[in-house]
Amino acid sequence: MTDLLYSETEDDLRATVRALLADRAGHQTLLDRIETDDPYVPGLWKSLAGDIGAAGLLVPEKLGGQGASHREAAVVLEELGRAVTPLPYLTSAVVATETLLGLAGESGGPAVELLAELASGRTVAVLAVPLSTAPDAEPFPSGAPEAGPSPSAASGAGPLPASTVAGVADAVAADVLLVPRADGLYAVPAEGATVEPQTPLDLTRPLARVITRPGAGTRLADGDAARTAVRRGLLAGAGLLASEQLGLAERCLEETVRYTRERHQFNRPVGSFQALKHRMAQLWLDVVGARAAARAAADALATGSPDAPLTVAVAQAYCSKVAVRAAEECVQLHGGIGMTWEHPAHLALKRAKSDQIALGSAGRHQDAIAVLMDLPAPA
Repeated sequence: MTDLLYSETEDDLRATVRALLADRAGHQTLLDRIETDDPYVPGLWKSLAGDIGAAGLLVPEKLGGQGASHREAAVVLEELGRAVTPLPYLTSAVVATETLLGLAGESGGPAVELLAELASGRTVAVLAVPLSTAPDAEPFPSGAPEAGPSPSAASGAGPLPASTVAGVADAVAADVLLVPRADGLYAVPAEGATVEPQTPLDLTRPLARVITRPGAGTRLADGDAARTAVRRGLLAGAGLLASEQLGLAERCLEETVRYTRERHQFNRPVGSFQALKHRMAQLWLDVVGARAAARAAADALATGSPDAPLTVAVAQAYCSKVAVRAAEECVQLHGGIGMTWEHPAHLALKRAKSDQIALGSAGRHQDAIAVLMDLPAPA
C-alpha cells in the first residue's frame, strides 16, 4: 500500500525552503518587482537550487544530482506555490531536467553534461514549447528535417526561415533552450536564440517568444527518442504542477481563515457567520482532496508507476480547479482589501488562472482520463 504521508526528510526540506522564501521572497518583495523587467529575486535561485540543492533532486547522484525523487521536488513546488515565487523551478528543475533524464542513456555526453549543470544550479534550461502544452501533445513541428544551407547555396538562396514558439515560460531566465525541431531535440544556448518577452497574466511567471535559426545548437536526440523524452518531461511537469497548485490553495485557505477571524462586523468576527463557515469548510474539503491527488501523482512519478499518466491526469483535472476556487474565495472573502493591487491575493489568483491552462487544461486532462480508462463519450 502506497504511503502518501510526508516523510521526515520531506518535512525538513519543506521547513528549509519555507524559511528561505519567507526571508528572501516575501509578498512585499514580489509586489515591488513584478512590474519591473526582472521579477526574479536576485540570488534566490542560487540559494534554492545550488546551496540547498533543490535543482538536483530528480537527478541521480552518479549524474551530479541529489538522487532524491519527485516526492521531494513536489514539496519544493508546494512551497513555491504557497509563496507564488517567481523562479524557474518547474520549467528547469522538473520539465527540462526530466526531459534530459530521458535522453541520458540515449545520447551520451551532451545530455549528461547538461544534466550536471542543471543539477548544480549553475545553469537554467527551459523546454521551448508553449506553457499550455499538454503531456500528450505533439510539440515537434512536422515537415522535412531542418538543416543549414549548404556552402554552395549560401550566397544564392539565403538562410532558411527561423522557427518561432510563443508563450515559453521562464525563457527570459534560461541559459539553454531545449528546442524541438522536425529532426529531433536540440540544446540551443540562449545567446544563439532571440527571446522576446511577452506580457503574461501571471507576472510572477514570465512568458516569451523564442526564435531560433535552423541548425543552431547541439542535437541531443532524434526521432522517437526525442519525442519520448519530451513527453516524459511534460508528464512530470504536469504531475508536479499539481503540487504547486496545492500549495497555493492551502495558503489561500489559511489566509482567508486568518482574516475572517480578525475582521469584525456587527461586533463579531465575520468568520463566525454560518454562510462563511460553510464556504470555508467546503474549501477545506477541496484542499484535502487536492492534497491526496497531488501526492498520488508525485508518488506515481517517483515510483515509475505504469498508472502515472492516469494519476497525473486526475491530479491536474482536480487540482487546477481547486487552486482557482481557493484564490477566488481568498480575494472575495478579504472584502475590499482583497481587490487592491497592494494586497497579494491577486498574485495567487493570477498564478492559479495561469496554472489552470498550463501543461494542459482540466478539460484536456479529463479527455485523457477517458482515453486511458476506455470510457466512451456520451452518445
